[in-house]
Amino acid sequence: IRRAMDLLRGHGLREFGDIAQIPHDDKAVYDMLSRGDSVGVFQVESRAQMSMLPRLKPKNFYDLVIEVAIVRPGPIQGDMVHPYLRRRDGVEKVEYPSPAPECGPPDELREILSRTLGVPLFQEQAMSIALTAARFTAEEANGLRRAMATFRNVGTMKDFEDLFVSRMIGRGYQPEFARRQFDQIKGFGSYGFPESHAASFAKLVYASAWIKHHHPAAFCAAILNSLPMGFYEPAQLVRDARAHGVEVRAPDILASDWDCTLKPLADGGHAVCLGFRLVRGLPEKEAEKLIAARRGGYRTMEDIVRHAGLSRGVLERLADADAFYGAGIDRRTALWRRRPTRRD
Repeated sequence: IRRAMDLLRGHGLREFGDIAQIPHDDKAVYDMLSRGDSVGVFQVESRAQMSMLPRLKPKNFYDLVIEVAIVRPGPIQGDMVHPYLRRRDGVEKVEYPSPAPECGPPDELREILSRTLGVPLFQEQAMSIALTAARFTAEEANGLRRAMATFRNVGTMKDFEDLFVSRMIGRGYQPEFARRQFDQIKGFGSYGFPESHAASFAKLVYASAWIKHHHPAAFCAAILNSLPMGFYEPAQLVRDARAHGVEVRAPDILASDWDCTLKPLADGGHAVCLGFRLVRGLPEKEAEKLIAARRGGYRTMEDIVRHAGLSRGVLERLADADAFYGAGIDRRTALWRRRPTRRD
């Protein structure tokens, strides 16, 4: 995200001082995500997340908070995903069971679970249910928190089951509901998200999605410059950028830098010029010699090669990447025209 914002600033395209100023109500961004069009987008680029996006159809920022949290082992193993989606789609009624009248207010669970349609998706909600509905003491709640804190303690969750279920039943909740609540909470022992963590991640989801939608060339260049990371190889990211209308140019001895850069187009847009970092096996120090020779005024293949002192192996890697096309030399010709240097 930072690299993309720097690219936008460098080309006079940056609309906001930082990502906090990007408005979170851009319908086109949510529409893109709702199609599962999220290759390279922070946290929602996995196959599981891309499958969930069209089902959840995020329409606002809090939906992204839900999206980040729901595709996790905790909610999945706690059987929270399908009930939430059914309720969100209006297939299943949203209900908030109440304790016996003499044991507490009827809306105690509604206050905790209303924003997630009665399904506990966040660790904070699990803790609140234990404190409010099962009347855990602070010490008991802290023990439950530690059990939920990491998958390494998943075996200790059972130590709290009888206490949790019996106290909810004792306060008038139906046994089946009490057990189901604990089963859902138990899923957090296999890794679930705090709401605060999910909200922080959702900010980055939205920022990266906004850049991908409005500035796909900068998004492509920035993520390529950030590799290795994420789920995708460079060829997949380039293919996705081209599918979004971005012109992506191969590495070019006359135009490329080490990083991928943006090149202005006649229509006001920008093409991505792939950097030498994507040439397989090319050391950065060799690329810097080539760039320095080019900046010294040398513009032909022969002059650049001679003054940069590039070895035959480096020339072959550049030729394999079709990096001489800018000089009017195709891959095959470049391989034939390479010349030994003193370093061969």
